[in-house]
Amino acid sequence: MNYLEFEKPLAEIEGKAEELRALARKNEEMDVEKEAVALDRKADTLLRDLYKDLTPWRKCQVARHPDRPHCKDYIEALFTEYTPLAGDRNFADDHSVMGGLARFNDTPVMVIGHEKGNDTKSRIERNFGMARPEGYRKAIRLMDMAHRFGLPVITLVDTPGAYPGKGAEERGQSEAIARTTQKCLELGAPLIAVIIGEGGSGGAVAFATANRIAMLEHSIYSVISPEGCASILWKDAEKMREAAEALRLTAQDLLKLGVIDRIVKEPVGGAQRGPREAIDAVGKAIEAMLKELSGKKPEALIKDRRQKFLDMGSKGLAA
Repeated sequence: MNYLEFEKPLAEIEGKAEELRALARKNEEMDVEKEAVALDRKADTLLRDLYKDLTPWRKCQVARHPDRPHCKDYIEALFTEYTPLAGDRNFADDHSVMGGLARFNDTPVMVIGHEKGNDTKSRIERNFGMARPEGYRKAIRLMDMAHRFGLPVITLVDTPGAYPGKGAEERGQSEAIARTTQKCLELGAPLIAVIIGEGGSGGAVAFATANRIAMLEHSIYSVISPEGCASILWKDAEKMREAAEALRLTAQDLLKLGVIDRIVKEPVGGAQRGPREAIDAVGKAIEAMLKELSGKKPEALIKDRRQKFLDMGSKGLAA
């Protein structure tokens, strides 16, 4: 288990419990289970206290936790007959965006998502979930296919933002993001987005311009990262805690503001402590949102989606 900065007291208690059990395994005559169980109870209480009321900055840390389930994990667990589709038919295949045809509860769908990777090699290959223009153009191609066949589109958003490299800018990064957002608005099929970790900048909006948007309880969704915001406003990236507060990037604030439609509850301690439980909860949310949109005509879906985004800004946190 990778522990976050604010989880250090918890790491000490759980470490002591494991040390006692390790000693007992080496010496069978030692009976330390009672003490270990007491430490387990203490750790469980502390874990619940830590996650009971997380600050926005701590939620950012949890959303970025390396052990959280990623797009690939959700696809493998929730979808069957997944057939990956690659390339933008123009420049290359972007491995930070994965997608293809699949079945969700035996319903044919198109699934698209950002994949961060889970170790050093895969993270470099996936570019840490930061898509290049060809990734967005691949998404456009897959959405076009879904539109032609009337397949629901499910997007899994988990990105710090679009890749800001020189090559990406030369190949039209901002244009690719804008075209993907436009394609989302024109799609005549149900479009559901789930933010499973970070929803960063236009790179996330391009996949989340949907009929229904859900967020995991400890995920974040923002126009800019807290560090980037602090660098611009205060010329000091260390003020990221204040920036996280000001950005209103938590699922709870965004639900009040009408930006998202539902919050998917995570296990105590975050999705990283109960990946299977978190994945199942996301599956139930997707199933519920698909039912809400089933039977709607393409024109109604497009109108519903456009109106949703036109209405943003009409709700305030004080309401």
